Amino acid sequence: MQIKFGTDGWRGVIARDFTFDNLSLVAQATMDYLHREGLAGKGMVVGYDRRFLSREFAERVAEIAAGNGIRVWLTDNYAPTPAVSWAVHERGAGAGVMITASHNPPRYNGFKVKEAFGGSARPSTTKVLEETVERNIAGNRGVQAISLAEARDSGQVELIDAREPYFGQLARYVDLDLIKGAQIPAVVDPMYGAGTGFIPELLPGTAEIHTIENPAFGGQAPEPIEEHLTELSTLVRSGAYKVGLALDGDADRIGAVDETGEFFSSHRIFTVLLRHLYERKGMRGGVVKTVSTTRMIDLLAEKFGLPIFETPIGFKHICELMLDHDILMGGEESGGLGVKGHIPERDGILMGLLLLEAMAMSGKGLRQLLEETMDEIGRFYYRRIDAPIGNEAKERLIARLKAGGIKSIASRPVAAENFRDGFKYIFSDGSWLLIRPSGTEPVLRLYSEANDPAVVAELLRAGREIAGI
Repeated sequence: MQIKFGTDGWRGVIARDFTFDNLSLVAQATMDYLHREGLAGKGMVVGYDRRFLSREFAERVAEIAAGNGIRVWLTDNYAPTPAVSWAVHERGAGAGVMITASHNPPRYNGFKVKEAFGGSARPSTTKVLEETVERNIAGNRGVQAISLAEARDSGQVELIDAREPYFGQLARYVDLDLIKGAQIPAVVDPMYGAGTGFIPELLPGTAEIHTIENPAFGGQAPEPIEEHLTELSTLVRSGAYKVGLALDGDADRIGAVDETGEFFSSHRIFTVLLRHLYERKGMRGGVVKTVSTTRMIDLLAEKFGLPIFETPIGFKHICELMLDHDILMGGEESGGLGVKGHIPERDGILMGLLLLEAMAMSGKGLRQLLEETMDEIGRFYYRRIDAPIGNEAKERLIARLKAGGIKSIASRPVAAENFRDGFKYIFSDGSWLLIRPSGTEPVLRLYSEANDPAVVAELLRAGREIAGI
């Protein structure tokens, strides 16, 4: 099969695409890459989440690394992706591998590569990895491996605790004593994932749900979106809690529920935290957003006099800018947010702690904090819908949209176009519609934002009509 890296790593259906044989091919290519780049001597970190066979897949990666003469620090238990990324940075490793399919449905697993800086592999790196896999297959390159027992006996593989060093970094970044003193009733939903137990460990007394090991994730994808957080919302609405925090399967993404029990999207989280970093923590730097992220970030950056950058969807693009520029904060619509003074990586746990810190410092709830900002920059409503589309229909749509010619949508003249990632049509009042066919799935994603929810619904209907779905 052809191995393709998506927005963050290679993923596939377990036992169909994501098999031990295919994993071994990708792992061998990764070790070849480390040797060619002169990074093999620095060793590597390998971690895993709570998905089906994740530990066994991680152990296989460790066996292959050891077989290629590369020292491995293998986590002794499941760990969040940001904890593994922090371990890469802290230990000065040449790279890291995280076995996880993040927020994907339970039948998937995945292989994320972390570069020496502790962030997602850049597009240039994943391209080389894909080419190396193809070259190895064509040349019948064998997989070099030794047994895990032999590797551990020889010291090639060492089990490590990824939790404590990561806890130390989080404690340096946020004021845990301030948060504890504020006594904010909070409940966390780790969605049965690798973030289980982390926030309560730092903030004793914090409630947590969905904590048992459940590779089926309760029958739904471990993605912190509104339709998956009904239980969290109900708990907050009961009056027992002032905020709900949710993490995806590997805890690098964040979702939330505000004090009213309403879903608090990543756009709102990004907005509240950007203001918190700038005003309360006195931090400065540029701001990075993906093409599908709210316009509130543009307006807030303009208000603060901060440079703003826009990238295609995928945190790896944000990571590149964080490496090359002085970036205060970067984020994407899917809940991946990263900040200055940490690693150039998404970190749902850190974002959750920063939300609590913002509440503790201000004495206000998330809704109150958002309302204050909206009173200054305007009100925005956002919605995304995913619709199935056949591959042939998708290709025809892409060709038609690339040809241009769309002058108005829903009786609104198109004021500007942005085809950086998908097809984004912007209108004179700042509202917009993004039509983005998935590059890896038979799915069409439609996004819209406006200052009126009725306009959002109207633009999405028009998007469906354009796509013929």
